[in-house]
Amino acid sequence: MTPPWGRPPADDEEWTDEEPPHRTVGVVVTHFEQPAELARTLHALARQTLPPDEVVVSDDGSAVPPTVPRGTRLVTQEDRGFRAAAARNHGAAQLGTDVVVFLDADTAPEPGLLAALTRLPRRQPDVLVVGRRRHADLAGLPVDAPVEVAGPAHELAEPAWLRSAYAASRDLRDADDLSCRFVISAVMACSRWWFEELGGFDEGFTAYGGEDWELAHRSRLAGGLLAHEPTAVAWHDGPDAGERPRGVKTAETAAIASRVGVPGLSPRGLLGLAGRATPVDRLLAPDASLDDRTLLLVCDAALAADPTAHLLLDDRQAEVLAGEPRVLRHHGDPLTVATASPARLLVELHRARQLDAEAWRGLLAGRHPGVATDHDAPVATTTELRLVRRARRWGTTPPAPPLAPAPGRPLPDDLSLEAWLGGW
Repeated sequence: MTPPWGRPPADDEEWTDEEPPHRTVGVVVTHFEQPAELARTLHALARQTLPPDEVVVSDDGSAVPPTVPRGTRLVTQEDRGFRAAAARNHGAAQLGTDVVVFLDADTAPEPGLLAALTRLPRRQPDVLVVGRRRHADLAGLPVDAPVEVAGPAHELAEPAWLRSAYAASRDLRDADDLSCRFVISAVMACSRWWFEELGGFDEGFTAYGGEDWELAHRSRLAGGLLAHEPTAVAWHDGPDAGERPRGVKTAETAAIASRVGVPGLSPRGLLGLAGRATPVDRLLAPDASLDDRTLLLVCDAALAADPTAHLLLDDRQAEVLAGEPRVLRHHGDPLTVATASPARLLVELHRARQLDAEAWRGLLAGRHPGVATDHDAPVATTTELRLVRRARRWGTTPPAPPLAPAPGRPLPDDLSLEAWLGGW
């Protein structure tokens, strides 16, 4: 779908400080059994320098639904465990605004939060922005106490790893494929158009944590930008929840790994986790001209080095590898199928190469971006698919791929499949 406003974004975008165009802003506050904290957050929303056009409290099955002030809508869902993802989607569906802001009931915004957090989405519709969540012990304080005063006066430790990550990435201007880990849905904003394009939060998350990382991953895959706005401050009532029981963190990690195929978040060797097949992330598409021997040698070596990669094959090739579960099919145009898939990288292998395991992992990880050549002849083309998706959405041309030396060496003509499998 064509973006409703804005222009083609750039990874290294240096946004100006000029006031963005007017857009309507709606806020979804997710709540469960925290009426005092909710009252503090709603009071803080009433003090915003950029007043929200709509506010929806989405309750995740509290025994007694909360009371909300006039002008704030309340929606509820049945208590079937931790379903924050579904609650956020339910709340966002009630909004008719241009921009959606997500807050948790125990995360009260300073007066300038909405103006700061929505500055980029009001200008650029395909950017996902995370604010700064600080921590304070606000228990026992009046709910109408100015949070910008009460927070610093009762401040608790802020996660050092998160602050360091924002600093190292220039507030996510230099985001990479693991930067989804630095997006927090408790203080987040994007255009409603982009939220709907992405399909909202994955409602399969039914335990604490992970749904925000997964959404941020999908946003980047789709060609969107990530940003951190440090001046958009909200105060979480209580310490960081990073120190949780071991089993909870394991379940969260497994849930993410079953959905996100990026190395560093995905399984290293398992082909399924949490009842789901390995996520499609890295695709190897051997040239259709490779004979059966060469195809088998190349594919076996690649998957031995990187078991969670997938193969993108034409019908003939797929028959040669019949029974291999990591096969996707194309019909003459690997890029079209790859772009429509959830994959992150496509490596088109034009000529067979003999690579050791580390070289295969490097090739499939995108360490040789663009066109890898040997004596000026193309050997492999690595495409970062989010750039293609972004260009197609905005009607532009993806950047020209750079040239790089090809890894490995030509596959020997006398290397038989028998010798390869036997290790001769």
